[in-house]
Amino acid sequence: MTFPVRIDFVSDVVCPWCALGATALEQAIANVASEVAVELTFKPFELNPDMPAEGEHAIQHMMRKYGRSAEEVASRNEMIIARGKTIGFQFDLEKRSHFYNTFDAHRLLLWAMQEGRQVALKKILLEAYFTDGQNPSDHETLVRLAGEAGLSTTRAREILTSEAFALEVRELEGFYLERGINSVPAMVLNGRQLVSGSHSVKEYEHILRQVARESATA
Repeated sequence: MTFPVRIDFVSDVVCPWCALGATALEQAIANVASEVAVELTFKPFELNPDMPAEGEHAIQHMMRKYGRSAEEVASRNEMIIARGKTIGFQFDLEKRSHFYNTFDAHRLLLWAMQEGRQVALKKILLEAYFTDGQNPSDHETLVRLAGEAGLSTTRAREILTSEAFALEVRELEGFYLERGINSVPAMVLNGRQLVSGSHSVKEYEHILRQVARESATA
């Protein structure tokens, strides 16, 4: 017998900790599948909503935004790469040269949710950016990645050249900001329990089992 757990995973596609968290969570969900039935939805959060179209060099961005030295950025990157290796996610932070605007990627992710392909598209977007250094704000790139996720490239292009899902993304971003979520990843379980930050596979397994037990006895 399995017990249901609903997860709203608030994240951005250019957030390395979100990539780590999403990957570890995916493995945890698979590991507890005989006990917990997880309904996973990705919700939008933009780390840099005012990022210009051309993006910003990644090292310069981290130095400017967080006041870190180049050495501190390099050390943090090494830590992220090492942690990714432990769960099978490959970071190539030399290819990932820039931070980009992600608003259009979030629009496609909301559409993909309706089509039942959101989890697939999210994984493809994260790998395209962090492993292959692709630009998640470029429309042609997004159309191609949508096709790789099993979505209609024609419809993806229509969405990107219109305002489709723009209001929905902004409303969801506002919803989570108003509730105090100002850093990601963050996940809301069953609409009421907040878990912030990126965790290990084992930690996610423990969280899922605990929430499932609580919902079973509620």
